[in-house]
Amino acid sequence: MILRVHTTNPEPRIIGKAVEVLHSGGVIIYPTDTVYGLGCSIDNKSAIEKIHLIKQQRTDKPFSFVCSDLTHISEYAHVSNTAFRIMKRLIPGPYTFILPAQRMKHLPRILVSKRKTVGIRVPASPTTMALVQALGNPILSTSVTSREGEVLHDPDEIADQFRNRVEMILDGGPLVSEQSTVVDLTGEEPEIVRLGSGSVDVL
Repeated sequence: MILRVHTTNPEPRIIGKAVEVLHSGGVIIYPTDTVYGLGCSIDNKSAIEKIHLIKQQRTDKPFSFVCSDLTHISEYAHVSNTAFRIMKRLIPGPYTFILPAQRMKHLPRILVSKRKTVGIRVPASPTTMALVQALGNPILSTSVTSREGEVLHDPDEIADQFRNRVEMILDGGPLVSEQSTVVDLTGEEPEIVRLGSGSVDVL
């Protein structure tokens, strides 16, 4: 199913349909503030396995959690005082923060086995935030890429490659941004792991 969504003012009906898919164990593609995300609910084992299969990646390679705010983040990661100050300035925004994982034993084992860190995103995207808030828990997410690993920005191209591999695609139009900037906050000083859309001048 492919549905058009207004990325600034997402239609509640569209968000509701997407959340129904997530609750039922489906995988969706949706627009973020950077690139399109491939996501599912973090509490559904079969959906997580399906994302790994689609991405053709090992199950021990972590994907990001998309959360709604700092309070939500603290349910899944340890946030030091330094990390809190940095993230408070930068979220919502085009950043992925690597943090020490905590309190994740209630999640599927495929997601938490030997996992000591977790990547967290709070995108500046009304569509993404509406999805997470309506779902009630984070979305496990990864960038939509081709089989060759190239990030896909055009929803028509995404539909051609994924319409039969996911349950729903939310078409928010072409996205031309880079992937998020990845910042490791597990040490005493922030470390830039990947330079992307988010500026690192404030770090």
